[in-house]
Amino acid sequence: MRKLFFIFITAIPLIGFSQILKPISWTVELSNQDPSVGEEIEIQFNAVIEQNWYLYSSDFDPDVGPMVTEFFFEENDTYERIEEVVPVNPKKKFDSLWMGEYTYFSGKGQFIQKVKILKEDFTITGNYTYQVCSDIDGKCIPFDDDFNLGILAQQQASQQITAARSSDNSDKGLLSILITAFLAGIVALLTPCVYPMIPITVSIFLKQSRSRREGIGKALIYGLSIIVFFSVLGFLISLVWGFTALNALSTHWLFNVIIFAVFILFALSFFGLFEMTLPSGLLNKIDKQADKGGLLGIFFMAITLVLVSFSCTFPIVGTALINTLSGGSILEGTTAMFGFSLAFAIPFTGFAIFPAWLNTMPQSGGWMNSVKVVLGFLELALAMKFLSVADLAYHWGILDREVFIAIWITIFGLLGFYLIGKIKLSGDSDSNKISVTRLLLAVVTFAFTISLIPGLWGAPLKSLSGFLPPMSTHNFNLLEKEAGGSTCEEPLYDDILEWPHGLKGYFDYEQSLACAKEQGKPLFIDFTGHGCVNCREMEQRVWSDPQVLKRLSENFVLVALYVDDRTKLPQNSWYPSTYDGKTKKTIGQQNADFQITRFNNNAQPFYVILNEEGELLIQPKAYDLNISRFVDFLDQALENHRKSTVLRLN
Repeated sequence: MRKLFFIFITAIPLIGFSQILKPISWTVELSNQDPSVGEEIEIQFNAVIEQNWYLYSSDFDPDVGPMVTEFFFEENDTYERIEEVVPVNPKKKFDSLWMGEYTYFSGKGQFIQKVKILKEDFTITGNYTYQVCSDIDGKCIPFDDDFNLGILAQQQASQQITAARSSDNSDKGLLSILITAFLAGIVALLTPCVYPMIPITVSIFLKQSRSRREGIGKALIYGLSIIVFFSVLGFLISLVWGFTALNALSTHWLFNVIIFAVFILFALSFFGLFEMTLPSGLLNKIDKQADKGGLLGIFFMAITLVLVSFSCTFPIVGTALINTLSGGSILEGTTAMFGFSLAFAIPFTGFAIFPAWLNTMPQSGGWMNSVKVVLGFLELALAMKFLSVADLAYHWGILDREVFIAIWITIFGLLGFYLIGKIKLSGDSDSNKISVTRLLLAVVTFAFTISLIPGLWGAPLKSLSGFLPPMSTHNFNLLEKEAGGSTCEEPLYDDILEWPHGLKGYFDYEQSLACAKEQGKPLFIDFTGHGCVNCREMEQRVWSDPQVLKRLSENFVLVALYVDDRTKLPQNSWYPSTYDGKTKKTIGQQNADFQITRFNNNAQPFYVILNEEGELLIQPKAYDLNISRFVDFLDQALENHRKSTVLRLN
């Protein structure tokens, strides 16, 4: 049974994914940011090209073959172009394949367009098409980018500054992951599989060493081996499961149901129903390597500890890693495993350096089983999250918000009764007394349980918005009022998809754009996902604000494009079903591909605001819990829409 379970877990297929490839970045700027009317200035298109890639220039015969860089300007009465775009010092090369000479840039490239300013409030917009190629593997990638200068450029720069400030949150995100994983490692140390091993392992190092210095050295190597093993494991798992297409796996019903089942099994194991261990043959082979001594022997001793403690540590580290990997980042996955292993390794080296501390360690006892049982309850609660993701993506309707909350109330209520000794499981001590620590934990648990109860009647529970199903799945909401919204006809897919907070909007891009044209309103696009934790958090903590709701419902046509929805595409879909050679079979695949190809972004949440013609009004916005910045984002887009409408009418 145990071996079959291990084989089942390790047989889960690992799928590799690729990320969006764009080996070039552009900046478009004016030689004078504040020119006077009648002044001639330069528009500078500056390209930075990654190593081993090159950009085709604009001044060779297109009949030679490669795609020429071309610039297109939207003419208006606020400026006048002088001559054509000129490339600055491109390199030349004769290609025997094309039988002609072409020009190109490597490393850096620049193009200059001279213009004359005709009005103080000038606006220069357009786009440029180009191709970059690799001189290693022969890849060639065409691109099409837009540029906005003048009034729009200043607004865009302001938005980029705001985005740069908010990007600082990524560093805080890594720090948060590190701290969370470190705390998870501390919890793992307190389990029965690990805690008794600390004094035993330290004593072995000290007794087998000829000096205290040698014992300390071995303990340091032992701790470092644990860190290296876990960190490399985190890197490899992140490399396989990370990057942009993780949504395809993380929202697939099979993956989530398997993880749900795994968490349930580990919870039952923690409750004492059965015990799970790795195959004895594997443990014996590793243990034999540990007996060889030397540095390699110490390394295998560390691996032995990791494997022996598998039944206690895997649910903890697995939970941390799986939740971290929803971001699809190698750095985040490696950081999580580093933080976990750091906490795991510190006691073994610390007690070896200061052996007198061993006498201060609490004695092993029934309290360690209590730690396992508490973790079992937490595993049950987290298992519901994975089942919820599959339920939302496939519209099963078995775990709506009130059902989810009711299950959590039951789980945490039972945990509270366990902590005060009203429930006992196998392995628990027979003592009728509870410690002050357990009493305080019980108080916190019961308080948390009671705080969940209003959620059954529609309370937003904002602090838990990332875990709970969206409010749109709540069937018994006594508190929420409909915010409304602008629609022209019955939205497609409204029988399976809903907007939060009573907002009304679309779920199909073409239908929403047609309505935006009809009503003369800007189009607010919400690239979201059923399994997107940050999307739910934005909806509950930012969108719920009256200022935001008022603007969304009154001033925009709304469309939510789910990138992970599994609903089959209709035959007459607006999006080419075989775009870039890949068949798009579901709504999610269509919307994900649209976000990547149109906006060169594949992360959610991602908010885009367009005018009636489908043109960007403002730089798109990502996850940001600052309400005032989101309000400014909406207001600036509305102001840009007003100005662009005036210019178009004039």
